[in-house]
Amino acid sequence: MMPRAGDQGVARERWLGTGILGLFLLPVSLSLEVSVGKATDLYAVNGTEILLPCTFSSCFGFHDLGFWWSYNSSDTFKILISGTVKTEKADPKVHLKIDDRISLEGSTKEKMNNLSILLKDLDFSDTGKYTCHVKNPKEKDLQHQATVFLHVVDKLEEVDNTVTLIILAVVGGVIGLLIFILLVKKLITFILKKTQEQKKECLVSSSGNDNTENGLPGSKAEEKPPTKV
Repeated sequence: MMPRAGDQGVARERWLGTGILGLFLLPVSLSLEVSVGKATDLYAVNGTEILLPCTFSSCFGFHDLGFWWSYNSSDTFKILISGTVKTEKADPKVHLKIDDRISLEGSTKEKMNNLSILLKDLDFSDTGKYTCHVKNPKEKDLQHQATVFLHVVDKLEEVDNTVTLIILAVVGGVIGLLIFILLVKKLITFILKKTQEQKKECLVSSSGNDNTENGLPGSKAEEKPPTKV
């Protein structure tokens, strides 16, 4: 059954509406971004301190930007620190901080857009998820966040790199062997080429000699005058 003209018109309007909505949402989806770095799990020794990283970026700039760090464990959720950034040239201003062990170490000047916090005198109870939240009124209060998990331990385990070193040594040996084989191949090719050139020169010089039956190779025989009777 062929589709009716009315059905085609409705489908076209739906596609058009979806495309227009996508054009409006695309800049928003590509604007505000928050990152806590590549490592999603951090480890620190009990009694020490650790920097929890957080940076953000916005294609449209920002004003009165709001930020806060939250802590979440199996039985606890709380806001650790919060504040605002008036303009892109202003320092962040902290409005709330529930623990003196926490300090804001970031800066938004010179487009660093850094909202990292330093957590001192770590305790085992500090283990949990730490989330950096950012909200930008300039982008219709678009909000984004990124989370890092902190593990507070007795001591940091030493990583055994023996297997890695063995793999690197094997790979390096194979690469070295391949390079040696290529060099030997080039050397043999060079020697064979020189040998062939010498043979060609020898054949050319030999073909230019005038050899006769009575003379030595490479010389002409002396012609004797006829004997007079």
